[in-house]
Amino acid sequence: MTDLVTCVTQRIALRVNREDVSAAVEPRTSLADFLREQQMLCGTNIGCEQGVCGACTLLVDGMPTRSCITSAVSCAGAEVQSIEGFDDDAVMNALRAAFTAEHALQCGYCTPGMLMSARDIVTRLPDADDERVRLELSGNLCRCTGYVGIVRAIRRVLDARRASQTAPLAAAAAV
Repeated sequence: MTDLVTCVTQRIALRVNREDVSAAVEPRTSLADFLREQQMLCGTNIGCEQGVCGACTLLVDGMPTRSCITSAVSCAGAEVQSIEGFDDDAVMNALRAAFTAEHALQCGYCTPGMLMSARDIVTRLPDADDERVRLELSGNLCRCTGYVGIVRAIRRVLDARRASQTAPLAAAAAV
């Protein structure tokens, strides 16, 4: 005797990369799968599917979130930003340039999640030193770079932002 399993879906509405989205999803669907399979936003990578590696990191209501262990239905009404939603973001553009300049990418698999975490560090911890940057990155695994270039890239952006904030003050004092 065969049991028929009925697929139960739930309709959710949320904002993805500043666009309103409404879709039917199964309760077990992860946010990462929802973005990749239903929204065709494949910049969010899935690595461990246990929330350990950080490859799937994106922002939910401004907070870094592991999308592989976050259900899509739990994000109903939320603002979600994936790596594709940062084209106009000055901090992300600076980080992308710094990652390139500091050779902070190799295979690129961890890069989207690493950039999301890096942006959080730069915007939330403007005075972070190397030790703090490494601590904040501890939830993102990279098997290629050894993190040296990644830390240098983040520090490059932090230092540039600090310098740009003090330069106008120094110029005003000289007058």
